[in-house]
Amino acid sequence: MRGPTANPGASAAPNTITAEDRSRARRAVVASSIGNALEWFDIIVYSSFAVVISALFFEPAGQTGGQTTGILLTFGTFAVSYLIRPIGAMVLGSFADRHGRKGALTLTILLMMLGTLIMACAPTAAVMGPGAALVILLSRLLQGFSAGGEFGTATAFLIENAPDKKAFYGSWQVATQGVSMFLASAFGFTLFTFLDHDALYSWGWRIPFFFGLLIGPVGLYIRLRMEETPEFTQERGNLAKSPLAQTLVKAAPRWLTSAAIVGLASVSVYLILFMPTYAVRNLELPSYAGYLGGIISGIVTLIGAPFAGKLADRIGCVKVMLGAAIVAVIVAFPLFLILVASPSVAVLTIVQVVLGILMATYFGPLPALLADMFPTNIRTTGMSIAYNVGVTLFGGFAPLILAWLVSTTGSLLAPSYYYIIIGLISLVGLLVARRSFGKR
Repeated sequence: MRGPTANPGASAAPNTITAEDRSRARRAVVASSIGNALEWFDIIVYSSFAVVISALFFEPAGQTGGQTTGILLTFGTFAVSYLIRPIGAMVLGSFADRHGRKGALTLTILLMMLGTLIMACAPTAAVMGPGAALVILLSRLLQGFSAGGEFGTATAFLIENAPDKKAFYGSWQVATQGVSMFLASAFGFTLFTFLDHDALYSWGWRIPFFFGLLIGPVGLYIRLRMEETPEFTQERGNLAKSPLAQTLVKAAPRWLTSAAIVGLASVSVYLILFMPTYAVRNLELPSYAGYLGGIISGIVTLIGAPFAGKLADRIGCVKVMLGAAIVAVIVAFPLFLILVASPSVAVLTIVQVVLGILMATYFGPLPALLADMFPTNIRTTGMSIAYNVGVTLFGGFAPLILAWLVSTTGSLLAPSYYYIIIGLISLVGLLVARRSFGKR
């Protein structure tokens, strides 16, 4: 297995970078980002509308504690769908390392579109009874499987098409999540503000999912028109016979370290997404409260991630991420302490914006750092497994764990404790990457 490069998240740029190289890199940003936007838009909408989905699909009618049970089942279904992500990572990541990034990108976006379609058209429990929950689960499992291969494949496609400034180009994977967060939160704010209860619960909640379906065909068209990456084309004679086995066994220290690094990025996203439910059910704030902060956090991520990527190209990914992680661990508890002591829409929005800034700064350089942790012939498999193990362990179960912690302990500060623990795990991962794999 080839050794790590000296500069985190970057490989040596060619001496001469042509206009065509720049144009190919920009097209790669669009091609990889659209599928990423669809994946995250669907995930964020589901989490943002958890209260509605809970009432329509999961709350046992006429039972005491039905609302709490419904919320836990809603986030439980959300979490279970993440169990399939590592499987998708292994299958689709291995496919991309054996047959190319372009084919895998096409397959992932088709599966995403199918999962979103099922969600948009799902019959509620009032129509289908308990079987309605199984339809939601099927939608989540399809989304989880496709998402398992999306990040690794799209990031490899993006980084391998970039002639230089790897961290900056890779950061657009994160910036598009900001777009998704902004759009999903904007839908939540608009629908909860301007639709009455009956309209929202009968048909209004489906609008964002149908909107998400419009993204898919555009992304599919663009991806079909892209060429294979130069790095993969050059490596065709050096492809791993079994990228999955080579990654799981020989590269185990790398993907385990990478999974730990992913933790803080993932939990930051899902903590922000948990806020609408937290605001309504625990702080007794208006239903639109959490969405306003989500809108601003989305804008912060869209703008902040590329700036973090630029900074990482200059001083290194690990330095930028270490600084963000240390600040996040320090400020998490005081932020929630202030929010619980003075619950208001303004304070909640400020908390979400601060979390958004920290997320963008930490998450922006992450794709480039992960890409540099693995050689080209197992890059997609390695990144896919590392990212999805990290997301599954630290992010996918976060809404369920956060809701359970608040319900069980009765402490509204519980989310900050979980956030701090994951932050410390990621700090250890970054230090191991710097010391053991030369990511300085």
